[in-house]
Amino acid sequence: MKPRTRVAATHEPETKATAARRRAAAVLSAVRAIPRGHVATYGDVATAAGLPGRARLVGRVLREAPEAMAAIVPWHRVVGAGGVLSVGRFAAHTALTQRMRLEREGVRFTRGGRVDLEAHRARFRRRT
Repeated sequence: MKPRTRVAATHEPETKATAARRRAAAVLSAVRAIPRGHVATYGDVATAAGLPGRARLVGRVLREAPEAMAAIVPWHRVVGAGGVLSVGRFAAHTALTQRMRLEREGVRFTRGGRVDLEAHRARFRRRT
């Protein structure tokens, strides 16, 4: 009897669009994992999504997410490095909305208007 030979599975190379959707899904999943009353920086979210060093990508994914996603994804829990509410660069009213939502969840701010990261920074579980 002849030994069976294994046929290698053929995988199509990932297209740019497929890769972008996969990265966006990872980012949105990481943002949904931020608990109420906590925040994460764009860099924290990127690392939790398996995309270390891609903080700007996190910002782009959140900015380009459909309006309907705002009810599902707690975008207001993502802040800039050092606890800065960086969404105000795009629209001042958005920074006010973000601050009000965070305050409702019990997030405290410093006198300088930054989130107290020491008290409210989310700790993500390591990806395995």
